[in-house]
Amino acid sequence: MMKFLFCLVFMIPMTFGLGFWLNQFVWLLLTFLFILFFVFTNSFCFVSMELGLDLLSYVLVLLSFWICSLMILASGKIYREGNWAGLFLFVMLILMISLFLTFSFLNLFLFYVFFEVSLIPTLVLIVGWGYQPERLQAGMYLLFYTLLASLPMMISLFFCYDYFNSLHYFFFSSDLDSLIMYLLINFVFFVKVPMFFVHLWLPKAHVKAPVSGSMILAGIMLKLGGYGMLRLMVMFSFIGMKINFFFISLSLVGGFYVSLICLRQSDMKSLIAYSSVSHMGLVLCGIMTLNYWGMTGSLVMMVAHGLCSSGLFCLANICYERLMSRSLYINKGLINLMPSLSLLWFLLVSSNMAAPPSLNLLGEIMLINSLVSFSSLNMIFLMMISFFSAAYSLFLYSFSQHGSLYSGLYSFFPCSLREYLLLMMHWLPLNLLVLGGDYLTLWI
Repeated sequence: MMKFLFCLVFMIPMTFGLGFWLNQFVWLLLTFLFILFFVFTNSFCFVSMELGLDLLSYVLVLLSFWICSLMILASGKIYREGNWAGLFLFVMLILMISLFLTFSFLNLFLFYVFFEVSLIPTLVLIVGWGYQPERLQAGMYLLFYTLLASLPMMISLFFCYDYFNSLHYFFFSSDLDSLIMYLLINFVFFVKVPMFFVHLWLPKAHVKAPVSGSMILAGIMLKLGGYGMLRLMVMFSFIGMKINFFFISLSLVGGFYVSLICLRQSDMKSLIAYSSVSHMGLVLCGIMTLNYWGMTGSLVMMVAHGLCSSGLFCLANICYERLMSRSLYINKGLINLMPSLSLLWFLLVSSNMAAPPSLNLLGEIMLINSLVSFSSLNMIFLMMISFFSAAYSLFLYSFSQHGSLYSGLYSFFPCSLREYLLLMMHWLPLNLLVLGGDYLTLWI
């Protein structure tokens, strides 16, 4: 673990000294090296200096490496226009180090510290390389929603230390039967996931963020909330069985409402951002059921959503760079201009609606199993969420690919090899990982 941390720290001088694409190659190389450290078990391996990996944290660290590598690949415009490319790489590296430490620390306090630290580079990405002046407002939303919710958690950490005499995950047991502690610790994770009612920061942040900001938000930052809950729900088994049904009901109804909101969006990025709320609502429900299907299905769905949503944001950005608009009324008839890109639109949109053989399908099957076994009444809203997720995915595809071309479009440049590579590196793992889906169920 420490050797990877040292590798990341020693990359700091490289961000300014080496070329932009050489940095991207080093990130990709680190990702493939990290695969050699594969953890097959729910025990903590490679333990050193408060750091360690079990299968849950390993999968999320690997996802972080992969998405961060693809973020640089997607940000060719920053390099092409000389828009502070060295600083961008530096911010990316700080973000990756903070995510690596967040997922790897075995101590709850250190997890909390780096959970907060990861906010700062994300904020710099949004405010520094975002689009409209409203990006400042979006950055403030992101910061204040998360900070306001996380301060109560910091207070509750001291209570946990007093109660368990340790802040290591290993010593947590399921006898903390306190509603106040449950709410104080978990509220920050509800905001981060985000749960319906505390999700308003997410569409704002996504729409104003650059493509790299959207990718890291959808791919990794939302998973911090899921990871924290998967780690800490063991403390709340007793109180969880009394109160979790409330949050499950809220998330399912919210997921249905958000699916309807998606059908009324004209901004492509906004539509993909709201679909994230709907999908992560299912992840939240799966964790709240406190059963085996729900816990493992949540991990599968988090990985699937990280790859799929990130790929869709890349597609929206590719269209934005050419038409200078994300509006579905202007992005029309693109199948006439870029038929090969239309295929990639179809592949990623079909994965988003959980079509086989995508990892999303495996995740949804597991989560539907867990939620129906929790209460058969959940079936009503699960049906609606599944149906409407297909409806808004097809709406996004058919509206952008078909119809007559925008009349104000006079010039257009075709897709580069870099962009096809970027999209295939999202889609291939998403559909090949389903073959190794059994490994993702071993961490409990």
